[in-house]
Amino acid sequence: MKKLLWAALLVGLTATGVRADDKESAKEGLKELHEFIGGWKGSSRIGKVETENFEWSWNFKGDVSLVLKADKGKFLKEGVLKFVPSKKLYVLTLTDAKGSKRDFEGTFEDNNLRLERTDPGTKEVQKLTMNTFAEGVRFAYVYERKPEGRTQFIKDYSVAATKLGESLGKTEKKPECVVSGGVGTMAVTYKGETFYVCCSGCRDEFNSNPEKYVKEFKAKKNK
Repeated sequence: MKKLLWAALLVGLTATGVRADDKESAKEGLKELHEFIGGWKGSSRIGKVETENFEWSWNFKGDVSLVLKADKGKFLKEGVLKFVPSKKLYVLTLTDAKGSKRDFEGTFEDNNLRLERTDPGTKEVQKLTMNTFAEGVRFAYVYERKPEGRTQFIKDYSVAATKLGESLGKTEKKPECVVSGGVGTMAVTYKGETFYVCCSGCRDEFNSNPEKYVKEFKAKKNK
């Protein structure tokens, strides 16, 4: 009886202990940001102009997330972005260039990901806004802060970037990622057929269970 009860409790759990339906809901929320995926070449727009190159990719190990990594970033180093279905909030754990970690949370509306946090020590409100434009070819983010007692935000850092391998004005139809539904940029094969994925994270996820993703992809296309 105990074994049956324990088995029932495990129904719907993935191998990592995360409920499959929760993982799928988190994935659907993160799909709203599919234009973030890929490599970006940019520069800062406040103070001294600095090169700011970074990359977004999917991660499906454990809690599904989007992973941000910057190449010698002057403001940020890396980050992990998750979607919490129960709260309908995005949570970004950001590591800045100095190695300090900070958790931001917020929503995605009007093509803008708006995240905030309040520093527990200084009570300063810190805000991070990210968005894509020009049909997903351009990406921008702005970091602002509002010291305690102030009414207006101070804009500390701003970056504008262009997606690697893209140029403005392109309108041709692009392949779809077989895993995330985003824009496919990398080819993968299964039983002689070629499909596309958008990043190394989706490539690894596809290779872990290609039959599953091919079946789901073809079912969606046949609807």
